[in-house]
Amino acid sequence: MFLSNPAPDESVRSLLDAAKEEDGYVMNFVRLWAWRPDVHITFSEARKLLALKSGLSAREIAALNSTTASCAGDSGCSIAWGTKFADLCDASTAAALIRGDDAPALTVRERALRAWASAIVEDPNATTREDIERLHAAGLSDQVIYDATVLIAFRLAFCTVNDALGVRPDRQLAQAAPAAILESVTFGRVVDDA
Repeated sequence: MFLSNPAPDESVRSLLDAAKEEDGYVMNFVRLWAWRPDVHITFSEARKLLALKSGLSAREIAALNSTTASCAGDSGCSIAWGTKFADLCDASTAAALIRGDDAPALTVRERALRAWASAIVEDPNATTREDIERLHAAGLSDQVIYDATVLIAFRLAFCTVNDALGVRPDRQLAQAAPAAILESVTFGRVVDDA
């Protein structure tokens, strides 16, 4: 990343220790967000709460995050969420989603959410009432549409911070990803070789 590591005070050490315990290593984005452990924890908890209480399935959330990250050109989140989506369906469907290609295995709701995420990343001011009606037609309630929109915005914010400050995808993250996912992520920062 472009910034140095923050001074290892108690809150920084606590965040890094928790990350290492959870993942087995400290991911690159955690090192960046260690500049503000309080913000990282609060932001992460808000995203978790939203996902937990939304009317979206785990697969739909993975599809939303994969689409948002890939449309935004974020390689790290595309690899991470593409791998999660592949675990919930299959690698070829997840790879097609990342590339923006047709993916016949997507559900009607997932297709609608994919289109919604793409539209928001491209230009949130260009969305229309017709876009919302298409989401309704796919079976999404106003509450689910709101939750999906906030999840998309949270993912965009997260990707923007990481990308702007030079965070590269972790080697370990790439090693755990299906080959089809890695082949589809042809954008963003290259995988860290350290």
